[in-house]
Amino acid sequence: MTAHRILIAGIGNIFLGDDAFGVEVARRLLERELPEEVRVADFGIRGLDLAYALLDGYEAVVMVDAAPRGGRPGTLYLIEPDRSQPVDAGDPSVVEGHSLNPEKVLRLAAAMGGCPGRLLLVGCEPTRADDVDESWGGFALSDPVQLAVDQAVRLIEALIPRLLRGEEIGASEDDLFLKRSLEV
Repeated sequence: MTAHRILIAGIGNIFLGDDAFGVEVARRLLERELPEEVRVADFGIRGLDLAYALLDGYEAVVMVDAAPRGGRPGTLYLIEPDRSQPVDAGDPSVVEGHSLNPEKVLRLAAAMGGCPGRLLLVGCEPTRADDVDESWGGFALSDPVQLAVDQAVRLIEALIPRLLRGEEIGASEDDLFLKRSLEV
């Protein structure tokens, strides 16, 4: 059996509409044929589970989550988070049992000695609550975010071989590959 080198971590709450973006992307990726070195997991809101998974020595972790940054709903972002902030692992507010704050989870994992070589976040701009059509219902993904799921799956599938080869991946406007991949 081949050791997993890359973790794709779907994050989100399926009861909060667009917050389920990462969970849906993980579900779709689990249906695809991916290299043996890749583990895809739906962590939902289980922050402690993700923190412990980050102790498994992955070369790269791609977290997939809703990422409100003020853009147009459905816009995809590729972000390389800042992991330089220390955390007090004994602080009870670091990880809550029924929520997942990726920044706190990463800081907790680092405090416990786990830190992947590369960390990327594939984020999607959610629809703002005040922009939601009443017929939407709130439990399903909004139309723009639903459309972005397929784009995110393709983006992650394109990132995987680059991560396995150890290539630099610029989360900036300079990387033409990413600019094309992120266009929705």
